[in-house]
Amino acid sequence: MSKYMRNQFDYYGLKSPTRRALFKEVLNKIGKPSYEEHFEIAKELYAQPQREFHYCAIELSRFNKKKWDKRLFTHHEFLATHNSWWDTVDATHSIIGSPYFQKFPAERKKLDLWNTSDNMWLIRLSIIFQLHYKDKMDTELLAKYILPHIKSEEFFIQKAIGWALRNCSRVYPNWVLDFVARTDLKPLSKREAIRLIK
Repeated sequence: MSKYMRNQFDYYGLKSPTRRALFKEVLNKIGKPSYEEHFEIAKELYAQPQREFHYCAIELSRFNKKKWDKRLFTHHEFLATHNSWWDTVDATHSIIGSPYFQKFPAERKKLDLWNTSDNMWLIRLSIIFQLHYKDKMDTELLAKYILPHIKSEEFFIQKAIGWALRNCSRVYPNWVLDFVARTDLKPLSKREAIRLIK
């Protein structure tokens, strides 16, 4: 596992189903933390060297969903910018991307700050945040967040652009074809964008 992540993190070597089962068992024994508690617990988990703790830290946000407030955005910004790699950043997206912004749609404006950040992981999150919006996807906003980064040489940005457009093509294939035709995308982004279009 460590080798797969370019030896950036230590691992216990637990596969996801096993880790989730153990995490659930621990929480059942000690009690799930309150919404207030989970912020600090997550940071303590993030301070541990083993990657499995980082995954658990992100998953803590799924609990007490009814109590979510706008502090969650700042919290996940912290999680995305510490111990950063695609696995935890994309896991952060699973919380912030759809569930959070659907609960607090006015908060989307904060993504402008992420998209203009010097941090590539925040840029990636701003581009992919609508991945699972289907027919509710805002194509104008998608284009707004993609266009400043079409010349990026960063693999994870190019991949994010292609991924976002590919998911968009499931619902709006003609829009994606038009966007690709009039935009000078990097080959990786273009290839990913049109992969599902026949």
